[in-house]
Amino acid sequence: MQQSMTHDPEHSGWELVHGYGPKVHILDNLYLLTALAKLSGMKIRHPEMTATLRRVYQIMLANVAGHDLPRLRTEEPTRMQELHPHEGVYRGDVLDPATRIVIVDIIRAGIVPSQVCFEMLTAVLPDENVRLDHLNMARRSDAEGHVTGVDLSGSKIGGTVDGAVLLLPDPMGATGSTTLRAIQHYREHHGRPARVIAMPMIATPEYLKAVLGAFDDLVVYTARLDRGLSPADVLARCPGERWSEERGLNEHGYIVPGAGGMGEVLNNAWC
Repeated sequence: MQQSMTHDPEHSGWELVHGYGPKVHILDNLYLLTALAKLSGMKIRHPEMTATLRRVYQIMLANVAGHDLPRLRTEEPTRMQELHPHEGVYRGDVLDPATRIVIVDIIRAGIVPSQVCFEMLTAVLPDENVRLDHLNMARRSDAEGHVTGVDLSGSKIGGTVDGAVLLLPDPMGATGSTTLRAIQHYREHHGRPARVIAMPMIATPEYLKAVLGAFDDLVVYTARLDRGLSPADVLARCPGERWSEERGLNEHGYIVPGAGGMGEVLNNAWC
């Protein structure tokens, strides 16, 4: 069934209109939608899949940085200053170089997205203020294949997250259990971040309800909102308008239309 999204040219221009509240940003970007349609399709080959995923997260990180990371007013001489001593100076905003950012790689599907975010942020911020952590996590299911929780079997965490921005670029925002477990682990063992930004490339209404209800300091950026199992009359309404009736997960906790199990697909390892 065809999903309906609301494009409002009078809106901010970079995100879709919805009813999920101000902490949710559904990016209004046709390139991202096209890339995700290709990425989740049946015919894409593995090298192309990885390259497409990298492009998706490059765009998503640029949006997060541009709209949600601290900024600083600066004056930076350019190479034109020699000819124009006063005018050859950039005077404007940049990312605040004092911002501390911790990116969380949630193995397996989060390996490539987290590396992309790390590379992009270390290109423009001081190396010492950007860190890449790793969590080894996997869904836990019952005998019928229903998701019952998340196992955290190991981690490589480089220190405290007190006062830092915590980025979670885990591609599939399905049940929310992985995001919740990751944040809980940091809060219990590594401090309290100043802000938590979840970055699933595809999210469901169920995911949004789960994560927003658990943490006040969390915001979500996503490239696509999937609610494909919702009734037709619900799909015809603005996303979030009838949130309680929206459904994007099947009985096994997979997103519909979704993209399948990205951890398995990206690593070509079905285990």
